[in-house]
Amino acid sequence: MRQLLTPRWVAAHVVVVGLAILFVNLGFWQLRRLEERRLENTVGESRFVEEPQDLTALLEAADDDYESLEFRRATFTGQFHASDEVLIRSQVYQAVAGFHVITPLVGEEGRAVLVDRGWVPLDADEVPVVAASPPEGEVTVTGWVRPTQTRGSLGPADPDQGRLVTMNRVDIERIQEQMPYELEPVYLSALEEADGLPIPAPDPTFDEEGPHLGYAIQWFSFALIGVIGYIFLMRRTARRSLGRKTP
Repeated sequence: MRQLLTPRWVAAHVVVVGLAILFVNLGFWQLRRLEERRLENTVGESRFVEEPQDLTALLEAADDDYESLEFRRATFTGQFHASDEVLIRSQVYQAVAGFHVITPLVGEEGRAVLVDRGWVPLDADEVPVVAASPPEGEVTVTGWVRPTQTRGSLGPADPDQGRLVTMNRVDIERIQEQMPYELEPVYLSALEEADGLPIPAPDPTFDEEGPHLGYAIQWFSFALIGVIGYIFLMRRTARRSLGRKTP
């Protein structure tokens, strides 16, 4: 047993214990992320099932906390301005690539909200999209609220200047630069079903918990396997040491 107390083995003990503690902590961290995800799902679902309310009233009540409105169903009344449409690329419907059509809906006071009216195929790459023309005149749109989309650290970038017909995301601040009216700080994903194009985006779902539970099990397994394997290694080393000492 003295061999297991040599400096080399003591260093190995410290490393194994340290790794086991690290793996266990990573496992608990994934469990905490799972609980956060479940809470987010609960909050999102509770928002989505509420009755639709006027978007302007919701924005006023939010007091600049626009993220608190995500998934809320809201209504907005105005006229579509198809000439100012923007297409969001890399959108897929039933394994077919295409765009999402983002059309400003301008209200009576001159403020507008961007409406994601849904998916169109790749050949509809010019705006206004003739095959998916919005209704004329004043309409009331019901949709669920979505925050502006921002570029991640590795995402594709849109040009900073010029009129853009296609973009990588619904970046309200960037789209505002090419609009003659003030845009609301959130946009709506239309809920109405369409007979043809565009095809509305599916309703949000709140049952996806992500990979956190699987990752937690993996980290706990790594810790357990490492400790058990190390114990067997120490036992084998101790037996060998005793075997050499036996006459």
